[in-house]
Amino acid sequence: MSISPDHDSPAWQILEYLQRNPSATIKDFELLLGVTTTAVRQHLNALQASGYLDRREERSGVGRPHYIYVATDAARELFACRCDDLALTMLQEMYGMVGAEKMGTLLKRVGVRLAERYAESVNAPGVQQRIEEMAGALARQGVLTDVSAGESDTIALKMYNCPYHDLAVEHREICEMDQQMLQKVLGVEVSLDDCIMDGHGSCSFVIEQSGRSELKFEF
Repeated sequence: MSISPDHDSPAWQILEYLQRNPSATIKDFELLLGVTTTAVRQHLNALQASGYLDRREERSGVGRPHYIYVATDAARELFACRCDDLALTMLQEMYGMVGAEKMGTLLKRVGVRLAERYAESVNAPGVQQRIEEMAGALARQGVLTDVSAGESDTIALKMYNCPYHDLAVEHREICEMDQQMLQKVLGVEVSLDDCIMDGHGSCSFVIEQSGRSELKFEF
């Protein structure tokens, strides 16, 4: 079974759901697709046969066990964000050539350039609107995002796949670059509360609104 990024296809919707959630049941997929249990099972069987899904037995209390479905590495590979393979390869080589200290300076400059690029699409007057514009700009680059209200008057911008995953595994400065880039584009303070590199399901960038004055950046 060949999977292409057709966002309207049931197979792709199932896999994208599992990219955003650690597991799901048949009932979850029924609600997602709006189809019968039989139709859901057909899609799941095809995805499982192609190596994109695993089915696991789960017990909770007394009674019969039920099954949950999780994405495999093959499925996650479909969502690997290769925004610019050449640029990432060059950064990897430069780490080896110039060392971490000089790379820190370089990454700050890269973050500013990225901020300049995204700032062209992020110009709404309100913070919430700018965050949503930023999520849209990232989505156009192949990054799965969500914007949601957090606790204590915060907004969370979540990314479910990392544009720099292979590089960030060894160099966490990449995560700091991403955080600082978002801060420059949005004009508000941004913290990274959860990170894919730490085993979380997403990178969660949190913006605290109350008591925060907007920051001004010159590019």
